[in-house]
Amino acid sequence: MRRRLAALAVLSAIGIASNAQAATNDPVGDLVSSIISGALPGSAVFNVKATLYHAGAKGVGSLDSLGCRVVPMRTLAVDKTIIPRRTVVFIKETVGLKMPDGQAHDGYWYASDIGGAIKGQRIDLYTGHNAASMKSMQKLNLSNLTAIKVGSFTGCPPK
Repeated sequence: MRRRLAALAVLSAIGIASNAQAATNDPVGDLVSSIISGALPGSAVFNVKATLYHAGAKGVGSLDSLGCRVVPMRTLAVDKTIIPRRTVVFIKETVGLKMPDGQAHDGYWYASDIGGAIKGQRIDLYTGHNAASMKSMQKLNLSNLTAIKVGSFTGCPPK
């Protein structure tokens, strides 16, 4: 009985919220996305443009702005006024991409870097140690990715 009441309360809240918000909101879609990504409903969601960067490119070192080693297919450079450093970000379009170790990407990236050209709704994805590391990312539509804040981390991002 309590579960039914809780479900009714949630559905009522979603109905009220959707009537009060713009018609472009999709509460059911947001709920499904939050279940898939692990984010709480209401987490910040951004439609972003992305660029790719790799070690060996001009101005790219082996450490991020936190002083940690950059991690291929995990390190994310952000505008820290939009997405704070030390934020875990889920990018659903990267799920399933081939990682350097051959495994499939789970979609989780770690905002541990910043860049001079990264302003506003723009991110930079670190791919690895040379231009060839970008190959698996080239099939993405980098002009429209969905980035969801799902948590934060301390120390350096995991490898």
